[in-house]
Amino acid sequence: MLSLTNSDFFMSYSLIDSGNQKKLERFGAFTLIRPCSQAIWKPSLKKWEADAIFSRDEGNRWEYKKSLPKDWVVTIEGIRFKVAPTDFGHLGVFPEHSLLFASMQKLLISRKEPRVLNLFAYSGGATLACAKAGAKVCHVDASKGIVSSARENAGLNHFLDKPIRWIIEDVKKFLKREVKRGSFYEAIILDPPSFGRGNKGEVFKIEEDIIELLGLCKNLLIENALFLLFTTHTSGITPIVIQNLMKQLLPKGKIESNELLLPSENGFFTPYGSFAWWLP
Repeated sequence: MLSLTNSDFFMSYSLIDSGNQKKLERFGAFTLIRPCSQAIWKPSLKKWEADAIFSRDEGNRWEYKKSLPKDWVVTIEGIRFKVAPTDFGHLGVFPEHSLLFASMQKLLISRKEPRVLNLFAYSGGATLACAKAGAKVCHVDASKGIVSSARENAGLNHFLDKPIRWIIEDVKKFLKREVKRGSFYEAIILDPPSFGRGNKGEVFKIEEDIIELLGLCKNLLIENALFLLFTTHTSGITPIVIQNLMKQLLPKGKIESNELLLPSENGFFTPYGSFAWWLP
């Protein structure tokens, strides 16, 4: 495992405050304000100061209060990420997912080199957390640029020699091929978008495709699998919705579901979506 320096802890993430449908976050040395539609309560702090503000009021745009670098590095739950402001307000990392890393790692270290399939794997947070726990990881995302960013994050963590397969492909097509090949995994991580397009224009809509997707995942779990983790930011796909889907489509087992929450320095929890574990 990596040993973290004092500068790593300084360059970390924190949700400082939320309210008025916004959130005040610290990414390393920089403080940002971004939209948060569910934060309809009043902020705890009387005054927010930030280096940059992202707004959707008049189209997506950043307002910079001071000059920011094109990108910089933060450490979240012991893993380094490159962050960079995008035109959509994203930064290349979803900090709320990091609260699930420790639970994944605790399950994975019970096996020697378990195989993990990470689908819609984005910039690699879960991939690197699993690799850190000794897993062999197959990282799948349809975006070449996103997979490149994930590999860059692996380099930041000195993980390029870890057993990680980097796959640029439509997730459903990849799963169907894995079923034909008879590939099996001890664990699967699934973080589907509400809507997406594959690298050849394939359209994904979570409401229409999730049943087929979970069915394919079921066929790739070994008999004594460790877990399937499903996370989503799609409004309307609540913890109970995921639980019902898992009960119908996955083998008999234990299902734990909840909101995907981030604690803030003001003591409030801010919701970001839903998640559920399937455990044998």
